Amino acid sequence: MTLKTILLGACSVLAMAGLASAETLTIATVNNGDMIRMQKLTDDFKAKNPGIDLEWVTLEENVLRQKVTTDIATKGGQFDVLTIGTYEVPIWAKQGWLLPLDNLGADYDVNDLLPAIRSGLTGDDGKLYAAPFYGESSMVMYRKDLMEKAGLTMPDAPTWDFIADAARKMTDKANEVYGICLRGKAGWGENMAFLTATSNAFGARWFDENWKPQFDQPEWKNTLEFYVNLMKDAGPPGASSNGFNENLALFQTGKCGMWIDATVAASFVSNPKESKVADKVGYALAPDTGLGKRGNWLWAWNLAIPAGTKKADAAEKFISWATGKDYLKLVAEKDGWANVPPGTRTSLYENPEYQKAAPFAKMTLDSINAADPKNPSVKPVPYVGVQFVAIPEFQGIGTAVGQQFSAALAGQVSVDQALKNAQQLTEREMMKAGYIK
Repeated sequence: MTLKTILLGACSVLAMAGLASAETLTIATVNNGDMIRMQKLTDDFKAKNPGIDLEWVTLEENVLRQKVTTDIATKGGQFDVLTIGTYEVPIWAKQGWLLPLDNLGADYDVNDLLPAIRSGLTGDDGKLYAAPFYGESSMVMYRKDLMEKAGLTMPDAPTWDFIADAARKMTDKANEVYGICLRGKAGWGENMAFLTATSNAFGARWFDENWKPQFDQPEWKNTLEFYVNLMKDAGPPGASSNGFNENLALFQTGKCGMWIDATVAASFVSNPKESKVADKVGYALAPDTGLGKRGNWLWAWNLAIPAGTKKADAAEKFISWATGKDYLKLVAEKDGWANVPPGTRTSLYENPEYQKAAPFAKMTLDSINAADPKNPSVKPVPYVGVQFVAIPEFQGIGTAVGQQFSAALAGQVSVDQALKNAQQLTEREMMKAGYIK
C-alpha cells in the first residue's frame, strides 16, 4: 500500500467522521417573505456553525399550526425548531412542551427585546420560552394616489366609518381596483385574527366575565354586518378565500385601495422590486369606532425548541443566530434596512439608518405599543389576547367560527345564521371543556 493510498484512506475516514458528527436540525416554518429570506441567508449560520446542517419544512400558516400542534402534543419529535406564535408560547410553556432559552449567548441582549413582545414569550417562571423573529401589530396601508383621486385625506388615526366611505369611493370594479382588501380565509389566525381585533373596536368580545360566548350580542352583529357589507361593496371577488398572502399579492399588483393587516407587510408593499405601487403607499393606525379601542393586534412569529428534541444545544445556537442583532445587520447588507424583520428590538427603532429607510417604522412601533392584550375590548374579559383568546381550546373554536364567518362573506349563509352557529358551537365546546355549565 502506497503512502498516497494511506493518506487518501485517512482523509475519507476523517470526512466520514465529520459527516457523522454533523447534526441536522429540522425546522418547521411558515411560508411568508421574512422566513423565506431567512432560509436564503443560512449559509452565514452554517459558516459559523460547521457541525450543524439545516432541513426546512415550510408550510402555509393554517397547515403549519396543525402539524406543529399535533407533533408537540403527541411528542412526535419531528421538529427541532418550531415557528410558533404569541398565542402558543405561554400555553405550551405551561404544559412543559417547550425548553427555556437560557443560553442564547453573551451578546444576544435579551433586554433589547421590545417589552410588549418579550412579555408574551416569558413564562410564569420569568424565563424566555421563544425568541421573536419578527413582531407586529396591524395598521392601514393605503394608496395615496387613489385617496387623493377620491378627494379624501387619510387621518393618522381613522375611524371605521371613514375607512368604509373611502373604500367605496376608491372602488373601480371596471378596472379591477377594489377599495379595500381584508382577510376572509377561514382560520383562527387568518380571518378571525382580523375580525376579533376589529370586533374589539366595535365593543364586542368573545366571552363575558363568566366565559359565556357573546356572538348573540348586538356588538358582534354590528361587526360582522359592517364587514360583510363593506366587502360586498368594495372588496375583491373571492374574498372568502383570501388570507394574508393573497391580499399582499393583490395590493402589490395595484388592485387594492386599502389593506388593513399586519404591520410586517409594510416592507413588502413599499419594496419597488416586489410592489408596483411602492412609491404610492401611506400608513395609518388601525381604525376605531370612537369607543376607545382600535382594531390593532399584537403578534410575533417566534422560534422555539420543543421539549422532545435531542438537539437542544444546536437548536438554541440557530435561534440565537436568527433572532440576534447580527442577523438584522446581515439582512440590511443584503437587502437594505427597510427589509429587516421588524418589531422585535428597541435598538432597531433607535437606528437612524432604519428610520430613514423605513417610512413605516414609527407607525409600526406606535401600533405595537398601543395594543393591550390584558384589556383588549371595551367591556371586561376573562382572557388575555387581542386577536385571539389565550386558552388551549381557542385554536379549534376560532377556526370553526372562522368557517362560519367566511361562509357569511361568501354569501352561503346569512350574518344572523353565521352568528347563531358561532354561538352554538362555542357554547358546546366551552361546556365540554368545563368553562361553563
